[in-house]
Amino acid sequence: MLLRLLPPDLVNRIAAGEVIERPASAVKELVENAIDAGARRIEVALRDGGRALIAVSDDGCGMTAEELALAVERHATSKLPDDDLTRIATLGFRGEALPSMGAVARLSIASRKAGADSGWAITVEGGVKGRVQPAALPPGTRVELRDLFFATPARLKFLKAARTELDHATEAVARLAMAYPRIAFFLSEGQREVLRLPAPADLLAQDAAALRLARLAAVIGRDFAENAIPVAAEREGLRLSGFAGLPTYNRATAAHQYLFVNDRPVRDRLLHGA
Repeated sequence: MLLRLLPPDLVNRIAAGEVIERPASAVKELVENAIDAGARRIEVALRDGGRALIAVSDDGCGMTAEELALAVERHATSKLPDDDLTRIATLGFRGEALPSMGAVARLSIASRKAGADSGWAITVEGGVKGRVQPAALPPGTRVELRDLFFATPARLKFLKAARTELDHATEAVARLAMAYPRIAFFLSEGQREVLRLPAPADLLAQDAAALRLARLAAVIGRDFAENAIPVAAEREGLRLSGFAGLPTYNRATAAHQYLFVNDRPVRDRLLHGA
């Protein structure tokens, strides 16, 4: 058997499977991009649990035509200052999410910088990139991902029912919403509103702890907020803050244990069991 190099498009599809495993993976990556862009309002729209459509709109900083063309290239990023991995202050930095989506689905991105006369749009279908074209939209960015895994149909059989995929996507958005209480998050499935988490009317009038508790109440329920106490500790340069339920408010599982490191949602069995 001869050793040979794989075609670039096949390499991209294989690599995409490591980044985008299901609709929730794409939703998480796109919402994180919006947060990194400084968005104050993020809207997510799904159809068929995200298999037919994932659309994420934000009012962030937007992109120029040149930046838009680079955004769909693998390992192109604006989030890694001086190539220093020790100074990462954003949720994303690898430059893999958008190219991976374009490799396995029909991707379209429209973006407009604040103050620009017009916006720009680009499409990628199954790894084939289109040209950057003028587009009309308000300042910010809108990303649409259609027919997820149409280019790799074998992956479709690993997806669960639309309701299950929607639950995973909702969980991904809810976790990010808890980490960023100053940002408004909205999620819909078809014509049905699934999540509605507006930002506080006066962000400056509330401290960080009050904002966090209000967002937790909106996501988990007011029952938790009314039975929670603040937690704060600092040791050896590490700072811990958050809220814990009173002994009278408890769950038999870790379903409502949410952990964040530098505002990044994390899952760790060791920490959950501590």
